[in-house]
Amino acid sequence: MNSCSNTHWELLRKGVVIPASPLALTADRKLDERRQRALWRYYAAAGAGGIAIGVHTTQFAIRDPKIGLFEPLLELGRDEMDRLDALRAEGLCGGQGSTWTNNPLIRIGGICGRTDQAVGEAEKLRELGYHAGLLSLAAMSDASEEALVEHCKAVAQIIPLVGFYLQRAVGGPQLTYSFWRRFLEIKNVVAIKIAPFNRYQTLDVVRAVAESGRDDVALYTGNDDNIVIDLLTPYRFVVNGKPVERRIVGGLLGHWSVWTRKAVELLEQCHTIAASGEGVPMEMLILAAQITDCNAAFFDAANNFAGCIAGLHEVLRRQGLLEGIWCLDPKETLSPGQSEEIDRVYKAYSHLNDDTFVKEHLDEWLSA
Repeated sequence: MNSCSNTHWELLRKGVVIPASPLALTADRKLDERRQRALWRYYAAAGAGGIAIGVHTTQFAIRDPKIGLFEPLLELGRDEMDRLDALRAEGLCGGQGSTWTNNPLIRIGGICGRTDQAVGEAEKLRELGYHAGLLSLAAMSDASEEALVEHCKAVAQIIPLVGFYLQRAVGGPQLTYSFWRRFLEIKNVVAIKIAPFNRYQTLDVVRAVAESGRDDVALYTGNDDNIVIDLLTPYRFVVNGKPVERRIVGGLLGHWSVWTRKAVELLEQCHTIAASGEGVPMEMLILAAQITDCNAAFFDAANNFAGCIAGLHEVLRRQGLLEGIWCLDPKETLSPGQSEEIDRVYKAYSHLNDDTFVKEHLDEWLSA
């Protein structure tokens, strides 16, 4: 079993790129192990600090007993990340120039369902050596705050938790400031992914962390519509008469499952600017809007995110990492006009893609 060292927690708190892994499928919608491994090799070589598997971008349907991919995918991830960690330790994982290339990967697995299911998934993650569980509360949307907190406590007894504020458009419940304050009383909480795509609700989470007094909980953006601004903003509050500042230090993002090498460079830029204590350059504000425009195309914002997973698959297909855009549900595909939108942002923001990096290493990643 893989154990979580202090190095993993230090990296998590410092802030890294954690792609939310898509699912690589064949044309008959079976797991494409070769391309799934290639995808994770790409993330490691690009300088990602971790990989999240079994989360929304991986498709929640992997848990359907008729599909039966939840455990096999986690096992495959364990096996490949063992291999990648060994290569990283020897400096043989490619992606030269990243601060994170030689560090071990933070392994995060998705946890869903009501309490019995969630506890069972947490036990499986722990058994397979994952470091933390990203806890979706979508299945508990009808529960009281008290029931939500008890649910979280039960799962936290099994594995360290990454809280998850999932946007309502894709099934997440609204979670109050009060809930987050109580959630932060759980000792085994190590991070929170903030992904409501909503500034008010984002502030609820950050303020709850600041006012809880906890400085050991890492904040990660999942707001794919506001990535750069989240990473550059100092969130400052007055707590017991004293100023307290918190920052969102990294991203656990579906958006960062594509063009990942550029995401790593972006995060390093944001860290440098934050550490300088100086103003945010105008170029970063321009970049922020460009990245949001790309996300609108990839995530299919025009159609209420109906094509969000297929859109990511399409980018990876164009790069050669995936063979097709197939999802487990045959009805889940690109929306009308979405491909043209991806064409548009590819042309408008060519400086944001990492196609050259992928082309240089693709054969290596696809090798057995």
